[in-house]
Amino acid sequence: MGPTRLEHDLIGDREVPDDVYWGVHTLRALENFPITGIPISESPFLVEALAAVKEAAAATNHQLGLLDDERHEAIRSACEEIRSGALRDQFVVDVIQGGAGTSTNMNANEVIANRALELMGRRRGEYHVLHPNEHVNLSQSTNDVYPTAVKISLILATEELLAAMGRLQASFAAKAVEFRTVLKMGRTQMQDAVPMTLGQEFTTYALMIGEDRDRLSEAVRLLHEINLGATAIGTMLNAPVGYVDIACEHLVRLTGLPLETAVDLIEATQDCGAFVQVSGTLKRVAVKLSKICNDLRLLSSGPRAGLNEINLPPVQAGSSIMPGKVNPVIPEVVNQVAFQIIGHDVTVSMAAESGQLQLNAFEPVICFSLAAGISRLQQAVDVLAVRCVDGITANVEVMRADVEHSIGLVTALNPFIGYAVATELAKEALATGRGVVELVLERRLLPAEQLEAILRPETLANLGPKPPTP
Repeated sequence: MGPTRLEHDLIGDREVPDDVYWGVHTLRALENFPITGIPISESPFLVEALAAVKEAAAATNHQLGLLDDERHEAIRSACEEIRSGALRDQFVVDVIQGGAGTSTNMNANEVIANRALELMGRRRGEYHVLHPNEHVNLSQSTNDVYPTAVKISLILATEELLAAMGRLQASFAAKAVEFRTVLKMGRTQMQDAVPMTLGQEFTTYALMIGEDRDRLSEAVRLLHEINLGATAIGTMLNAPVGYVDIACEHLVRLTGLPLETAVDLIEATQDCGAFVQVSGTLKRVAVKLSKICNDLRLLSSGPRAGLNEINLPPVQAGSSIMPGKVNPVIPEVVNQVAFQIIGHDVTVSMAAESGQLQLNAFEPVICFSLAAGISRLQQAVDVLAVRCVDGITANVEVMRADVEHSIGLVTALNPFIGYAVATELAKEALATGRGVVELVLERRLLPAEQLEAILRPETLANLGPKPPTP
């Protein structure tokens, strides 16, 4: 162990490595919470948000005369460096921790204080000059700093997810145009239904993604309500008059986000409803995305003994024993991400429900669950677009043959030959294995020209004008 410095807290004295910016509170958190092995530094948006909150608080305290020029400038500069990406490796406490986020808040306070001391020409640990609690945490509590920072971090992360979903929506929309007139059988309950086009199928996927983008955008708006200035339980104890409004103004300036102070800070300090709403919407996205991936795997199944309607891009060998096998690995990995997000939603729900009285002590696991879900979903969505959807091709003749041999085709003939005749036709096709088109022509139920017009993709899939009904 190299040189150390002595620091003191409520529990007593501890030697802290002299080459780190964190202090005794962070040291104890490292010892107490070896839970996931994932430090908060792996949530860069959270570190950035913490620094923004601390900078806004320092600016407010300076404006109200509680923080002198020198200390304010040092704290401001330290926060700006962290917001720009510096000292990320100093944010070391585990993402899951007891204490409602106190360890995360103190980790930030200590790193900012020690970097500010350096900027003042002082040594780390000279807290009599600039203290993590007395100055960096002035007019604050973990209970308003942490949820405010979490909300900002989730807003920033969701912006990236929404952009990725937009790219995936565009990928599906492009394929919908490409496959607009490619005829195929629609299916309900895994049975032949009626004809449609592959373009229509892919259009639904684009619309599903678009709808979920709208719902997620709506849910994230709830995160813009913050409780900075509430301090311990929302009564604003130890926050000076005017602090709440000024702090919010500075935070809006620093983040560029349209943040608003909650109407009732006591309610806002204990309420996790916004997190529950976002989590539920993420689950909705995951469920529908997983359903789409199920469809892609089914449509590409085979290639010889399955549906074989589409081809997914081959991205890697599929088996260590079966030569030539290629698996739908991209949809599979997206399925797995979706499963995890559904599980995260249960975690968020339980954590939100388990809060007591004026505070929810379980916000760290809420933060971790949402941040991890958003990040992984964003990566999965991008991978699905680039390494799968963009390269999908259609097996046109396979799908056309399925339509021509499916008894589902008789539904399109109902208006022309009647339900009873169509039913008999379907029974004979099933019994003999012959095609519906072949039987119609053999029985001379319709002229070949009219039948050809009825069976055009534009007609079968309702893409254009229908031929006149006799």
